[in-house]
Amino acid sequence: MNKPSPLTDPNGEVRELSSKDLKDMLGISALPGSLQRKVGQRGEQKSPTKERITIRLSRDVVETFRATGDGWQTRVDAALQDWLSEHKPAA
Repeated sequence: MNKPSPLTDPNGEVRELSSKDLKDMLGISALPGSLQRKVGQRGEQKSPTKERITIRLSRDVVETFRATGDGWQTRVDAALQDWLSEHKPAA
């Protein structure tokens, strides 16, 4: 990978940007080589761990869990898993 030209001259003045400079700033080409290799290289999922569904819950339940911040849906899942460990769902 070619190292991009500095954006400043020896006096510290910013030089005029070329179209190549702008192209180098966009996309993964602007990332260091070690990160470029990692972008988009997630391995195949061995088996699906969760299933996307639509479910209707009480407004107060949703508001309570949402108030706990990011990851609230994971906490709902954990609460249901905990409930299932002690109960059997009705048929």
